[in-house]
Amino acid sequence: QVQLVESGGGLVQPGDSLTLSCAASGFTFSSHSLSWVRQAPGKGLEWVSGITDDGGVTAYADSVKGRFTVSRDNAKNTLSLQMNSLKPEDTAVYYCARRGCLGIVCSNDYWGQGTQVTVSS
Repeated sequence: QVQLVESGGGLVQPGDSLTLSCAASGFTFSSHSLSWVRQAPGKGLEWVSGITDDGGVTAYADSVKGRFTVSRDNAKNTLSLQMNSLKPEDTAVYYCARRGCLGIVCSNDYWGQGTQVTVSS
């Protein structure tokens, strides 16, 4: 079965860095685009970043552009998110999600359980 397991969250101070990882199993990892999505306390889901199946194209939300870097290792079935210059507003539960398509309809069809990132002094 498809599994996505995030790790690497924690409590950090503003300006610190943190790297999140997502270990995938149960599907052909190199055939799917992936995303990072976060949910801040009391708010809805916010797409953070995405990466294509071969890692050749990446995209970022304006709120994290220039501070976060997404990458993947298809040999290790791992997705990563390097987060630099963290701000209190980056506090959220971070989820990795698989992009799946049924015909022409694509969506984030599988999600991990999430990892908490708290940025506070």
